Amino acid sequence: MANGFKLPIIDLSSSDRLSTINLIRQACIECGFFYLVNHGVEKELVERVFDESRKFFSLPFQEKMKLARKEHRGYTPLYSEKLDLSSNSKGDSKESFYVGSLEGVANRSNLNQWPSQGDVGFSDEEIYGASAHSDYGMITLLMTDGVDGLQICREKFKQPQVWEDVLHINDAFVVNIGDMMERWTNMLFRSTLHRVMPTGQERYSVAFFLDPNQECVVECLESCSSNSAPPRFSPIRSGDYLKERLKLTYGT
Repeated sequence: MANGFKLPIIDLSSSDRLSTINLIRQACIECGFFYLVNHGVEKELVERVFDESRKFFSLPFQEKMKLARKEHRGYTPLYSEKLDLSSNSKGDSKESFYVGSLEGVANRSNLNQWPSQGDVGFSDEEIYGASAHSDYGMITLLMTDGVDGLQICREKFKQPQVWEDVLHINDAFVVNIGDMMERWTNMLFRSTLHRVMPTGQERYSVAFFLDPNQECVVECLESCSSNSAPPRFSPIRSGDYLKERLKLTYGT
């Protein structure tokens, strides 16, 4: 059973920029997740995006498959992805549609729809909307339709894992740190483990993944290492890291 947890709140309308910077840094160090409010994205635009998302995912399966995923762009049906390779499930019970530049994977948006439990059935295997994982890139911005299900595990290396429900705040983005930012900062900033659990309701979300240029070499920043804290990760090209992680996710 997960406990409810309210993330740190970052208000972009604050005139005290230094304080805002410090609050973001603290959230990245302590939690790896935070809410972003007064971000300037119009509510009407968000509602329109979710309306269009619902229209697409309500189409017949054959219609959606005409836009099946190629080079991590397009539609992925139920169970196509498995974010937690240690899970005994056949795949995550979510549909997705990925949009972005066709010239690389630098900026990706992910429209997700999780079915209700009644749509996926029950068995002895574990069922997740999105199984436990950390995001692969640099920073993720997430907007949901308000349906619960998102959980985080702030101490991913401790056993047993403690999962906490992320409480919903209307009109707020949920922002989290990805693996590449964790590598850059030598684990000063946290790429926090998270998952989505079925709640018995359909759930829609839109995620924007901000990733470095494919040729960017991700290596420990000089200010984040010392003799007592040497770099924990070897340098790696952003594109190579993303390609390997996506290959494992899709089992290809």
